[in-house]
Amino acid sequence: MRITVIIPTYNEAENLPKLVSALFALPLDLALLVVDDNSPDGTGRLADELAAQQTGRIRVIHRPGKLGLRSAYLAGFKAAFEDGAQTVAQMDADFSHEPAALVEMAARLESCDLVLGSRYVPGGRVDEHWPLWRKSLSAGGNFYARTILGIPLRDVTTGFRLWRRETLLGMPLERVRSGGYVFMVEMAYLAYCLKYRVGEAPIYFADRRWGKSKMSFRIQIEAALRVWSMLWVYRDLRRQGAAARLPVAKHQ
Repeated sequence: MRITVIIPTYNEAENLPKLVSALFALPLDLALLVVDDNSPDGTGRLADELAAQQTGRIRVIHRPGKLGLRSAYLAGFKAAFEDGAQTVAQMDADFSHEPAALVEMAARLESCDLVLGSRYVPGGRVDEHWPLWRKSLSAGGNFYARTILGIPLRDVTTGFRLWRRETLLGMPLERVRSGGYVFMVEMAYLAYCLKYRVGEAPIYFADRRWGKSKMSFRIQIEAALRVWSMLWVYRDLRRQGAAARLPVAKHQ
């Protein structure tokens, strides 16, 4: 099973070569799809150099500017489908997501349609050096989103995910409008509404090793408001009553 890993980048020149090495060292059949938003630090040029060294294993999409996470992933999904990808992964370029976790996530996908790399199931955790306020913000954001939307998942904001091709093709991607990390919430909510089997594999979420975080207060406010609007926007997909709900795949 070849996994196409989509990696959106903006100023990740310090991280990308190390991430490529770590991914290709895994006992998995991987292809990488780098979606670069014209990074001023030369990430796109570096990605081209890495692609030349790994013929047929790395593809680079160059975009004219910083267009956001949602459009980066939608462009990546489209390109992955065109390349015939059967399995698609989403992950950050900054080593917040441990590449080795893909191995367990791939094993879990055998019985699921979507696997989330989860910080909040048994065995999952966040960076031990985070201050209490940051841990509370992360856990609270998850609780807020999954409670409002009624999703029985522990980590709906995680950006570390593994999809079956058929699952992504069955998603109404043209309706997805969220930017920032709430894009992840919207995609998880859609998968749940469409009754896909969603599993969670424990991950350790580390603080980025190099570079600067792209999280902002504006993004957090957008997320808080957008979660409520999803209830209305996807009212046609919401299941009617608890009896209609199928259980999600449990962590084992």
